[in-house]
Amino acid sequence: MVSIKDFRIKQGLTQQQLADEAGVTLRTIQRIENGEVKPSLHSLNSLGRVLNADFSELSPKSELKPYEFNFTLKITDMNQFLNDLKVLVKTHWKTIFLIVLAIYLFTSYADIKAGIMDAWSGE
Repeated sequence: MVSIKDFRIKQGLTQQQLADEAGVTLRTIQRIENGEVKPSLHSLNSLGRVLNADFSELSPKSELKPYEFNFTLKITDMNQFLNDLKVLVKTHWKTIFLIVLAIYLFTSYADIKAGIMDAWSGE
C-alpha cells in the first residue's frame, strides 16, 4: 500500500507545502507520516485533493462493533480522572442532583401518577 508520504515525495512536495495546500498544519502532516495518528476523514479528503489521489482506503475504520467501547486508562490517568470527578461533584452537586432527580421522576412517572390518582380518589 502506498503511503501519503510516498505520494508527497513522488510529487516533489515538502511537508510544509503539502500542509499549506491542504489547509492542515505541518505538525498534522508530520504526525500522519510518522504513524502517530490516524488522519481524519477531512484530512484525508484534503490531502487526496492536493495529491490527486484517493485515500478512501486509508480512512480510519473501527474494528469494534458500534456498541463496544475501547476504554483503557493508565493508573496515573485514573487517579487524575478520580480527582477531576471529585472536583466536578464538589462544584456541581446541585446540578447533578437535579439531573438524577429528573431522571428518577421521568422513569417513575407511571407509579407516581398512579399513587396520586389513588390518593385523590381516596383508595
